[in-house]
Amino acid sequence: MGAYITDLTLVAILVIGITALMGVITNTFGKKVFGGKNVSEFVDESAKYQTGWKMVGGNKK
Repeated sequence: MGAYITDLTLVAILVIGITALMGVITNTFGKKVFGGKNVSEFVDESAKYQTGWKMVGGNKK
């Protein structure tokens, strides 16, 4: 019974881990291959609106 639980736990960890990594790898691959020159379009647009804002949240060390 202990071997069954160990096997089940290992398979569950592998399935969850591989599923999580596939999303990250696919997203990165998609950005590199299909992103073109507009990869940072939304980051640039957000930074444009945030110019002149006061920094809040405490000291950065």
